[in-house]
This record gives sequence, structure tokens and C-alpha cells, in this order.
Amino acid sequence: MDYWYFIKNTTMAKSGNSLLLHDVRGQIGKQIVVKKYGRKTVISAYPDMSNVKPSKLQKIKRKSFAMAVAYAKAINNDPVKKALYKKKIKKGQRVFNYAIKEYLKNS
Repeated sequence: MDYWYFIKNTTMAKSGNSLLLHDVRGQIGKQIVVKKYGRKTVISAYPDMSNVKPSKLQKIKRKSFAMAVAYAKAINNDPVKKALYKKKIKKGQRVFNYAIKEYLKNS
């Protein structure tokens, strides 16, 4: 199936300036997804990913990211390590995000 045909035929609604959906984004249950494209709000059906099989590389990357998250959580939950990381980061950065970035860069 053509990608654009799929997109064209799965969009449920479009809105240019809706007070109801002004700051709404993401999924509502497992039925509706609300997306923003510039100033437009698009409501579409929740995607059925049950038949999608991740590639070997995707599986490797997902596992690596899960390990990075575990590493960042461990640092965030340890006050001593968190204090050391706070010295490393720039203003506006978060320890958790910096730890994930550092783990992925060094792995």
C-alpha cells in the first residue's frame, strides 16, 4: 500500500483553530491519536503495530536504550552521583538526559 494513500485515508479529522484541542497531543486510550503539524491539529486512528516486526538492529538499539535508561535512573536515585553529574552539565540540562546521552555515546 502506498504511504500517502494510507495517510490520506486514515486521518479522521483536521482542525485549524480548536479551543477544545488547543493543547491536546498524544493518544487517547488506544483508539485516537491527536497530532500537531504546525498550526493544524490532526486526529487519526491509533496505529495497529501488531504485524510490525522490528529488525535486528532495532532490537539492539532498543536494548541499548533500555540499558541507558537503567543507568540514568541509577545515577538519578543516588544523591552522591547525581551531585557529581550536576557539576558536569550545562545550565538547563537535566542529569537524567545527560546520563543517557553519555551512556549511549560511550557504549
